[in-house]
Amino acid sequence: MQRWGKARGNETENETGNQTRIKDVNDLKMNQNILLDFSHIYPTDVEKGETGLRRVDLSDIEGTNMYCSREAAEEIKKRLKDTGPEGIHFLDNGNYHYVTLFFAEKIQTPFSLVLFDHHTDMQKPLVPQLLSCGSWARELMDHHASIEQLILIGPERKTLETIEPQLRERIICVSIEEIVQGKAEQDLARIKASVPVYISIDKDVLSPRYARTNWNQGEMTMKVLERLLLEIFKHQKVIGADICGECSPLEPLEKLIQDEQINRETNEGLYHFLERLFGKEYQEK
Repeated sequence: MQRWGKARGNETENETGNQTRIKDVNDLKMNQNILLDFSHIYPTDVEKGETGLRRVDLSDIEGTNMYCSREAAEEIKKRLKDTGPEGIHFLDNGNYHYVTLFFAEKIQTPFSLVLFDHHTDMQKPLVPQLLSCGSWARELMDHHASIEQLILIGPERKTLETIEPQLRERIICVSIEEIVQGKAEQDLARIKASVPVYISIDKDVLSPRYARTNWNQGEMTMKVLERLLLEIFKHQKVIGADICGECSPLEPLEKLIQDEQINRETNEGLYHFLERLFGKEYQEK
């Protein structure tokens, strides 16, 4: 990520130092690009190489790792109050994937969530009323009035079969087995075209060749992930996207150096791939 190229950004500042109005929707998306820094896993000052990308330091907030306390949730939302769901958001490692829920809550019109993940994140919370990285998608489906569909892409078929029948009515499941069999596109065709989508990518859906995370991983390749993203952008209006799935900063040093290098390359590739898709989308739609 330290070698990321320059991103687009046309914002200016007025005499008081406040940002002026964004000129168009594409500018809005570019200026919503953020790094949420919970664990200091992202390279220092990487955002300085990208116009429109900014870092939000959340590392001082207690009660955020895997489980998010009510107090922590309130503080995170407070610091993100001026950041909409538009753009590209890096969320740190998978322990903080629940932040996707906070961005989804900002969407007040009907929408669908496309979730690339090796897991469903649809568990019942072990601690009632306590949000977690494994239960946030269920929380979204249970309590967000605007959510139309949840599209789960990447879990194993046996994992998807554990979702309760009453929850499956609004869920499109695309297992890794179906992806390997070339059936993913016909499943994606079931996404409602009448509402926009928000995309969330947990890199644990990828093979360890392309990402190193702090959770067990799938076997998807970057080529397949990019193909499926392109298919979604071709047929859906996309509000924004987030990416999580970094490694743990507590790994042994030699492993950490290797894992960070792999993740930097994938983050850079995903960032610019999504930038191009967002740009193409707003030229065509």
